[in-house]
Amino acid sequence: MKTIVTTLLLSGTVFTAFAQDSIEAKLVLLSEENKFKEIAETYFNNLDKLSAQSLYFIANAHYMLENDQECLKYLNLSIEKDNSKSASYFLKGNTLNYIGQYTEAIEAFNEALKLDPDDALFYSGIGDSYSQLNQYQQAVDAYSQATKIEGCPTRSFYMLGQLYVNLQNNDKALEAYYVTKSKIDSQSPYYIDTMFNIGLLELLVKNYKKAKSVFEEIIKVSPADHHSYAKLTQIYYHNEQYEEAVPLKEVLYKAFKEGKLVNTDLEDMFCIDQYTWNNKKIMAFERYEEGEKNSIYYKHLFYVLDDAGELLLRVQSEYSPFAAQTSDVKYLLCASKDSTHYNSGIGLKKNYAYKDLKALAIKMFENYSE
Repeated sequence: MKTIVTTLLLSGTVFTAFAQDSIEAKLVLLSEENKFKEIAETYFNNLDKLSAQSLYFIANAHYMLENDQECLKYLNLSIEKDNSKSASYFLKGNTLNYIGQYTEAIEAFNEALKLDPDDALFYSGIGDSYSQLNQYQQAVDAYSQATKIEGCPTRSFYMLGQLYVNLQNNDKALEAYYVTKSKIDSQSPYYIDTMFNIGLLELLVKNYKKAKSVFEEIIKVSPADHHSYAKLTQIYYHNEQYEEAVPLKEVLYKAFKEGKLVNTDLEDMFCIDQYTWNNKKIMAFERYEEGEKNSIYYKHLFYVLDDAGELLLRVQSEYSPFAAQTSDVKYLLCASKDSTHYNSGIGLKKNYAYKDLKALAIKMFENYSE
């Protein structure tokens, strides 16, 4: 983030390079060469003799070195000498955002806007501040204003999608993400996240065909995006195209064995199906653990959730070492409610089909939900 800001400043987007004396010229050169440590270690004496522009470049060096209080000190000195430069207020706003002083950051960005009302970056900075304050509508207003200005950074369009999700306005969020998609290519750092969010939102409104094409595109661009494999698996399961999901699941199992899913929400299991039963949301998961073991383990878990997302009941297929050794049954179908465990006595053979498991799970819902 700090590298991006500095690049914008030095490119002249919000800052006009000054070189009125030899010190300023030297500071410009050092900044362009990213020699921020040299600037910080060299220019700290005789501050009253330095120009506002020189003090600005020193502040920027401290910003890049994450010496935020030093950055603010030099910025304030620069502004005291010359308060007509929007770049100083912009850098101050970014620094204040970085250290969590969001209200003060908004004030700084507004000062920058007074001097240059047509800069999208200033509105985006305000959007960042309001977003961190969880004042999402104000953030939307700021980013929206930024998107109306020529040269608005892609991130502002992207953030609108995020904020509309926070405001639970999924229609506007989807619209914002599609606008973002229209402005980027597959090399953009926002491409995968934008596409993934489009896929999620299309899934929410049951546009499975559109969602499928989105997740397939993500996998083409980023073959290691394991979350997209999981989402595609859900789509195939919804369409009862279970065989189509097999190669996708194989990728996830391989990633699990190679330790690539550690510290992600896929590290133990992945969602294979979502549906509604009796106006309750059902989420079905498959765990990676498999094979013959000496202890019980869960393979499939069906979660029955209420409108608030609270767990009402869980149905699971349990590997039973005893059953596996004495019969052709691989899993027993059981349920858990509060602290009570129920054994249905129903066994799943080694060649069971998910469709049959799902039907049996629904019967368990009926028996134990009340």
